[in-house]
Amino acid sequence: MRSFPLMIIAVLAYNVAAFGGFWFAGEPDGMMKLLAAGHPVTMFSGDVWSFSLGDTLVLLGFLLLFVEIIKATRTTSVEIVNHAFSVLVFIGALIEFLVVHNFATSVFFFLVLMCLFDVIAGYTISIVAAKRDLGIAAVTPTS
Repeated sequence: MRSFPLMIIAVLAYNVAAFGGFWFAGEPDGMMKLLAAGHPVTMFSGDVWSFSLGDTLVLLGFLLLFVEIIKATRTTSVEIVNHAFSVLVFIGALIEFLVVHNFATSVFFFLVLMCLFDVIAGYTISIVAAKRDLGIAAVTPTS
């Protein structure tokens, strides 16, 4: 289970909304309405904050990205498999963003960026952690 890239959960949630959005929004091109549909929350200041489905998907992406970054600090071979799967998730999400109808939204763009950040940060953190674990880090001579 540790080799499973968690960012795919946010991407799949968006896919469910995009491909099944006409069921939820009541019309064939209801993706924008679906993403904008939200729940207004009245703050103590009297302002109304509208928290939409799109905001929820971005929040889910941030939470999953946080867990992925924590997972990247391990230096086992399972984590390398996780990084490889994360690259596949990023490539798939990027292709969807560029060519699939209803995916060219700011919400999905931010999810794609989070997938990219997961890939870059995952490999970078793993390399630094592996150097630390193996003692390969640069040693400064003492005089």
